[in-house]
Parts: sequence; C-alpha cells; structure tokens
Amino acid sequence: MEGKNLKKNVPSAIKEFVGILGLSEAAPVWIKENIISVNRKSLDKVKASFALFKEKINVKKVSGTLKGLGF
Repeated sequence: MEGKNLKKNVPSAIKEFVGILGLSEAAPVWIKENIISVNRKSLDKVKASFALFKEKINVKKVSGTLKGLGF
C-alpha cells in the first residue's frame, strides 16, 4: 500500500465511505507499516473507499496469506 499518513488516512477513508459499522466489519489491523489485514468480506468496500478518498491510497497487492506477499 502506498500513500501519505496511512495510519490516519486508512481508517478515515473506510469510515467516510462505509461508516463506523463498515469500519468495524472490515476490522483493519496493521501488520507492518504498509501492510494491513482486513476481513475478506469487506475487501471490495475497503478498496472502493481508497479509490474515492481525497488523499491518494494505492493498493499494490492483495493476498490471502502473508506467505503470498513474500514473507
């Protein structure tokens, strides 16, 4: 994931698009600085929220496991 102020902007983007309930359903958890884990059922909503957010947030890769990301 790429963008500025990700720790602040990621939850703000999700909350702005799907609301507080959608944010709690997505349950974003930071794995590393540029890697977050979200609920699979909410993935499309999370990606849409990044696309519509005023700050630019790019998703580089999506994987079902950390091993798939190269860890």
